[in-house]
Amino acid sequence: MSFLEMVVFPFSYPFMVRGLLAAVIVGIVCSVIGCYVVLRGMAFLGSAVAHSILPGLAVGFLVEGQDDRRGLFWWALGTSVFVALGVGAISRRGRIREDSAIGIVFAGMFALGIALISTVRGFAVDLVHFLFGNVLAVTAWDLAVIGAFGGAILLLVGLFYKEFLVISFDPTLGRTQRLPVRLYQNLLLILMALTVAVSLQTVGVGLMLAMLVTPPSAALLLTRRLPMMMAASAGIGALSGLIGLYVSFYVGIASGAAIVLVATGLFLVLLAVSLVRSRRRHAFPANDGRDAFTAG
Repeated sequence: MSFLEMVVFPFSYPFMVRGLLAAVIVGIVCSVIGCYVVLRGMAFLGSAVAHSILPGLAVGFLVEGQDDRRGLFWWALGTSVFVALGVGAISRRGRIREDSAIGIVFAGMFALGIALISTVRGFAVDLVHFLFGNVLAVTAWDLAVIGAFGGAILLLVGLFYKEFLVISFDPTLGRTQRLPVRLYQNLLLILMALTVAVSLQTVGVGLMLAMLVTPPSAALLLTRRLPMMMAASAGIGALSGLIGLYVSFYVGIASGAAIVLVATGLFLVLLAVSLVRSRRRHAFPANDGRDAFTAG
């Protein structure tokens, strides 16, 4: 089989076409939202929201049944939004730091999910798809949901780019300009929660954090401007989804793991290139100010 045939052959299967579209959309959405996660140091929150979906899935399984995947999605979506807003409320209204609030909610919700799962026979097997992802099992309905929510998330990021920029880098300036800082903070948390929920089918709960953090971190090695960082991160995320799907198809490993491994590999390559460039700059210093991150 020639290289061109290897590229084209997987797409003779409809499930591969749906999987490719889903992987690319999720890669782009996760990478764009992940830029805020990386720059604001919210990686722990992303992990907490992803793992705290577990009780929502368990309750959805008890209420809707194993065969109703649509019902499970809405339960996961509601749980992720509840957890994200709950963490924000706890950290703002008390003397508890945000990382402590995240840990409390994360541990409590995860324990609740395990407790619920332990009472349901047969759910553990079905749970594997949510933990590790199965992009090749994406249905037409799943793809429509991923596309609709992914498009809405990107649209809101574009509409409120300046506001998110202000609250991410200088919330005090936002209050001075009479921006509803808390409203935009909550909106950003909701967008993160929505991103986690729509990404369950592709990379799963266990690998969700990697897609939120790895492509943006790789993009940060390429540029110090936020718009360019978002564009580069989206490109890396989409490329990871595309190549990862091919790896999953031909090597026979879990699709979510393949996508994350490709993203990690791209990060390591860019890190190596960055280190080489850094050594050259130290050998031939030039004070051009390119090391400072700029939001514009």
